[in-house]
Amino acid sequence: MKKLFKWVKREWFLLVVATLFSVILPITYSYVPQFTKYVFDFVLEQNASASTTLPKFLVDFFEDVRVKSAIDCVMMVGFTLVFYQILRAFIMFLSDVIKGIFGENISLNMRKELFHTIQNLTYTYHNNADSGDLIQRCTSDIETARVFLSTELTEIFYIFAAFLASAVQMSAINYQIMLVTLIIIPISLFLSIIHFKNMSKRFDKIEEIESDMTGVIEENVKGIRVVKAFAQEKNEIEKFQEKNEKFRDANYRLTKIGALFWGLSDGLSLIQYAITIGFCIYLAQAGLVTTGDIVACLSYISLLIYPIRSLGRIINDFSKSKIAARRIDEILQLESEYKINGTLKPNIYGHIVFDDVSFKFDDATVELLHNLSFEINPGETIAVVGKTGCGKSTIIYLLERLLEYSSGSIKIDGVELKEIDKKWMRSHIGLVMQDPYLYARSIEENVRITKDDATIKDVYRASKLAKIHNDIMNFEKQYDTEVGEKGVTLSGGQKQRVAIARMLIDEKPILIFDDSLSAVDTNTDKEIRRELKEHNSNSTTIIITHRITTAKSADRIIVLDNGMISEIGTHDELKNKKGIYQELWEIQGALEYKFQESKGGDLDV
Repeated sequence: MKKLFKWVKREWFLLVVATLFSVILPITYSYVPQFTKYVFDFVLEQNASASTTLPKFLVDFFEDVRVKSAIDCVMMVGFTLVFYQILRAFIMFLSDVIKGIFGENISLNMRKELFHTIQNLTYTYHNNADSGDLIQRCTSDIETARVFLSTELTEIFYIFAAFLASAVQMSAINYQIMLVTLIIIPISLFLSIIHFKNMSKRFDKIEEIESDMTGVIEENVKGIRVVKAFAQEKNEIEKFQEKNEKFRDANYRLTKIGALFWGLSDGLSLIQYAITIGFCIYLAQAGLVTTGDIVACLSYISLLIYPIRSLGRIINDFSKSKIAARRIDEILQLESEYKINGTLKPNIYGHIVFDDVSFKFDDATVELLHNLSFEINPGETIAVVGKTGCGKSTIIYLLERLLEYSSGSIKIDGVELKEIDKKWMRSHIGLVMQDPYLYARSIEENVRITKDDATIKDVYRASKLAKIHNDIMNFEKQYDTEVGEKGVTLSGGQKQRVAIARMLIDEKPILIFDDSLSAVDTNTDKEIRRELKEHNSNSTTIIITHRITTAKSADRIIVLDNGMISEIGTHDELKNKKGIYQELWEIQGALEYKFQESKGGDLDV
């Protein structure tokens, strides 16, 4: 309950107003049957004002206009009732508007806070999170909670106000009829409680099943090119159909339970009508009630029974919203990555020192990196090579503070990395990943996304440095070309070069290429590195690569093996020294030599 209703605090005033209207509406409606009763008593009993609960000023008004005939009574009371209902309709309109504003403000706050929390969750969490489940929590779960808080919550007050108003009106007519009508209430309430307990268990399971199904859809959409490349459409359809049928069956079982509940409720309501009508006939024969009393009491039965029946629907929605609120709160309670953060914002020039640094994941038993020690001077270009899984990219994640080192020290220009504000540090690092993410926007928007005030000249300059300008100019719409979701309309090399341009548009003291030149040819790779050396000579550059031809032009090369530094040196030093680098060079260098020789190009080896 706390997880659900904490969202109401900010909008308490709107809730109070909406609740006030929800109480006024049933109270005012409880007088509607009295208009009908007045007409019946006037026409059949010739004494309409004796037992009516209509306000005295209305009764006096009817008498003052000298209503004498049945048609006069029907016309006068009818016109008055129409005017009365128009006033109620206006109140109902205001009530719905306020509830709508109240609900949308709540969902706005929920989405805002949830999205903000997700943005600040740790890199490790996002690596392991089910994105389909996260999307569901941000959409359908929030909508479920919104509907309950904006509609069903005020409906509870409506129900109790309708119940009390109808009970008072019926007791004013005949308290015995009221007591007979109330017989059904405990049974309906008991059924609603049983229904609630059953629904709570089943909705939790349905949320899990729906999340699995959403995950399959998202995974398929993201990997559609792989699916088509390996002709796996049939398997994907079968996998989705299995989840789809499971979701259908779970909802079908829920529907059957709901049908049983509503069927029993309808049956009990009809029985109650029959009992009340029979009792009213008995009282009429004894001369204890009038025809108008019976007609009014039959109207009040629905105001007594149906609100209680609505508790079943509200309980049904509450069980959904309770689970939705729990799922939303599970994300909100996760620890922000900024809980561990520095406060310093020093000038950063690119002097990096690793001193005996080790790292392991929280769920791992062994360290991924062991006692790394090296120094990178400002403006120096360092290449990091090694076998897959040796921890090359982890060094970058430590610098970006996406991961926290377990022991040792990392200093940036003499300041301990953990004492530097994370956002400040990241704002001074330009990073390009191997598989860069491009937004479904134009190329120009993707390039300038890291610098809002960038001009088109800045975009051109960065694109030329990244050797993508000529490719873009050959497109029909040039820089206005839409790249599609994740840059699907571009080749792998084009995506990487657009990402490099995006990084270069804003000058950074530290540039990191995490195997981000792997999809471009050797000559383009060489040209990009030459341009970077000329135009970003003051920037410290770290290149993570498997390509020795890329690493050999670096000032120094760090070779990792099983999370430890096995070699450090220049290309000329390492190629003549027995070790991993020499083995890689003998393979890749020989292949490059043969390729260049066959093309008649510059060997550059």
